[in-house]
Amino acid sequence: MQIAFAASECTPFAKTGGLADVVGALPRELVKLGHELSVYLPFYARIRKQFEDEPKVLIRSLTIPFQSYSRFVGVLDGGLLDGVQYYFIDCPELFDRKELYGPSGGEYADNAERFGLFCRAVIEASKQIGVPQIFHVHDWQAALIPVYLRNTYAADPALSGAATVLTIHNAAYQGTFPPRTTEDLLFPWEIFTMEKVEQYDRFNFLKGGVVFSDLLTTVSRKYAEEIQTADFGEHLEGILHKRAKDLRGILNGVDYTQWNPATDGNLAAHYSPENLDGKAACRADLLHAFGLENVAETTPVIGIVSRFATQKGFDIVAQITEQIATRDVVVVALGTHDPYYENLFREWAFRYPDKVAVQIRYDEVLAHKIEAGADMFLMPSRYEPSGLNQMYSLKYGTVPIVRATGGLDDTIEEWDEKKGTGTGFKFAGYGAKDLLAEIDRALEAFNDKTGWRRLMLNCMAQDYSWAEPAKEYVRLYEEAAQRRA
Repeated sequence: MQIAFAASECTPFAKTGGLADVVGALPRELVKLGHELSVYLPFYARIRKQFEDEPKVLIRSLTIPFQSYSRFVGVLDGGLLDGVQYYFIDCPELFDRKELYGPSGGEYADNAERFGLFCRAVIEASKQIGVPQIFHVHDWQAALIPVYLRNTYAADPALSGAATVLTIHNAAYQGTFPPRTTEDLLFPWEIFTMEKVEQYDRFNFLKGGVVFSDLLTTVSRKYAEEIQTADFGEHLEGILHKRAKDLRGILNGVDYTQWNPATDGNLAAHYSPENLDGKAACRADLLHAFGLENVAETTPVIGIVSRFATQKGFDIVAQITEQIATRDVVVVALGTHDPYYENLFREWAFRYPDKVAVQIRYDEVLAHKIEAGADMFLMPSRYEPSGLNQMYSLKYGTVPIVRATGGLDDTIEEWDEKKGTGTGFKFAGYGAKDLLAEIDRALEAFNDKTGWRRLMLNCMAQDYSWAEPAKEYVRLYEEAAQRRA
């Protein structure tokens, strides 16, 4: 099949979160299954800097009309990487900026225009490069592609056979804009209704994609159930429940070519289930990187790599920082985002410099060092559509402590010390006492070195590669194509 991905980020070109990892890894796995894959991305400033010479121009000028003006965009050849063809939508006045979505903690005021243009440019480019059988669009930034196809381009015979699949990576991010966005993007006002793109008198990109896509996916079985409820649906639970028969939960996979302690080039030493010796060297290297000295081998290290936000559970962490500091444990944290939580970690580290260390930034190398060097990995998320870090942690023998939600619940099995089964520690209630109790369980288990080694090996035996999810997506594409036919 010919499949075109459209997304706002993708490794190795541009990344702010897990979306980039998925869009970077899944197409490569689909190529292995014999399919023809292309990926469309905006040509951001950070992508431009990666090329010594400007990428080859495939299409010099596409006209993208707006209400009172037009913009003219180019399509660049991003090259063939692991069998996947990349294309960049080049519109410097909209995409040649420092950040992908907006300044720290905010959004660009013209994001509706930026990603509306991106969606329409992908469609126009495909008409010249080749219309795929499937447009697989990701999150709100690409969600207008099915809206355009079933409205603006509904009568275009070149596009009538193209099916659409929308993946919701996080329902909390929807792309909502003023009503005038309808006419700014040249849609008929007939679609600005609560049955289509309108939500609380706002033009909602993600809702439009949900309504007009042939099939929908999200990134874990549990999250597919959760977003049909008021607690997790972010006010889209009604339309998602209405389309329940078209909504599938397919768990994200892990790119083990990048995340494997036996081959990871970011580590001080390699290790594997057959020989765990290197993990001690990784732990020492991690503690050195965070400036923590004289930490006893019997003191466990809890690692955190995260966006510092309430969604990630740091509101309940904030309630128990003092209690955690009284335990025989060291915490290392890497992340950035919400200034409140950034300051929380800074103050925590200031009060307990021998027990807590934080770096307020994102660093890919350091993230790998934490996964390898920590003994435990903390993810107390209020909700977590899929989660990747807990799956990375499993591979590295770094035992996850998680809340039982979304992909965390799907991937982590509670440790049973009597049976020697399970892969981590998880709690159901969303409360500070629940979290502290689970941390205490993990610390107690750490003292049993024989049991802990068994737990580590259980973790490392798990396989969350992309091989099986890719096959599920192929079956989904075939179903979408049959429906469109």
